[in-house]
Amino acid sequence: MATTVDVIVIGTGSAAQAVAYKCREAGWSVAVVDCRPFGGTCQLGGCDPKKVLVGVSELADWSHRMQGKGVSTPALSISWPDLIRFKRTFTDPPPEENAQAFAKAGILARHGRAHFVDRTTVEVDGETLVGRHVVIAGGARHATLGIPGEDLLTTSTQFLELDRLPRRILFVGGGYIAFEFAHIAARAGAQVRVLHRGSRPLQKFDPDLVDTLLEATKDLGVEVGLNTEVVAIERQAGRLLVHARTSGQEQAFDADMVVHAAGRVPEIDDLDLEVAGVARTAAGVSVNDYLQSVSNPAVYAAGDAVASGGFPLTPVAGMQGAIVASNLLKGNHGTPNYAGIPSVVFTTPPLARVGLTEEAAYAEGLRFATNHGDTSDWYTSRRVALRHTGFKTLVEEGTGRILGAHLLGQHAEEVINLFGLAIRTGIRANDLKHMMFAYPTSASDLGSML
Repeated sequence: MATTVDVIVIGTGSAAQAVAYKCREAGWSVAVVDCRPFGGTCQLGGCDPKKVLVGVSELADWSHRMQGKGVSTPALSISWPDLIRFKRTFTDPPPEENAQAFAKAGILARHGRAHFVDRTTVEVDGETLVGRHVVIAGGARHATLGIPGEDLLTTSTQFLELDRLPRRILFVGGGYIAFEFAHIAARAGAQVRVLHRGSRPLQKFDPDLVDTLLEATKDLGVEVGLNTEVVAIERQAGRLLVHARTSGQEQAFDADMVVHAAGRVPEIDDLDLEVAGVARTAAGVSVNDYLQSVSNPAVYAAGDAVASGGFPLTPVAGMQGAIVASNLLKGNHGTPNYAGIPSVVFTTPPLARVGLTEEAAYAEGLRFATNHGDTSDWYTSRRVALRHTGFKTLVEEGTGRILGAHLLGQHAEEVINLFGLAIRTGIRANDLKHMMFAYPTSASDLGSML
């Protein structure tokens, strides 16, 4: 027997919840479906739990940096089992809390893998759900690498559940996950190596600041191999042997754990989108400006499932979900605004960006001034003994419009929001430069960056 609702939402993360609750508040009948615990990646296996680990890692690192500068007791060390127990106080309750919240709101919630059986009907473990509309917001999964021994890889979600930290950890890939987790693991006492097949890791970030972060990462004891492609993994006598190729030369590395950090792709491959007539690319569901499927007007997408839409970030997913809900309820009228959305790599120090890189600004034919500096001798860095910090800002000639800002340093993850606000609202560089900030704070350095 089929259950009919106004909208079926595939997923229960930030985008999915925005759609589900807004439609339900408007009186629509709503069903949500998720094959994983209710809550989505950010809440359960991404942003939130990761930042818990980052916070403790930062504290330990700060105590090491300040030895001999007023701190005389032994430097702090990380107790991994205690840290994971603390992390679980954030991740264990939400699935049941989300289930109860769905029930209280009158939202039908189903666990299981959904797949389309026609244009607006999905099947979940033998149960049929029929909707007037379907919203695809099921998040992302780790990309398939297609190498022998791929099943030996540990996912980032599994890493966050480790009761014990292995002694030797190798990360495959050079993106957010690799650098954030490498910094945490190294500060927790592991021997860490990162292998990246390209010549430049963290490609969406400013290359000069990435180079500075690489120096900080290597100072931490992390081995970083660039232009190095992992081609196979095998288990040998209680260890993992990672086979890699660098400039045609074969290498092998020993590890106790190999972590997948080589990118994520939309979790849509098993939805049978072709049955519903939903066009897609490798990057996700093809949508119009209103986040509506270009080929099936009854279907919308939000979050990681969207083929194009800026960074795959939680605030972006939530914004897209809210827009989808509004378009469903009132007809297509809302479109996403991706201007001034910051992105951060939560290493120590953090690396942050908003707006255009120099490369992108040149590609758009813009005329601008670049302000770039090493801030390791600035008060903000010296007082916390950070040796590798810097900034870069891009200001358009003639208009004073801030085109982009890139920060590496203490509280970069907070200060970048001020630049994002300026870009989004049109605050000019001169106005921001002469703003009076509380001193001494990281924000009070902002004027010197412009």
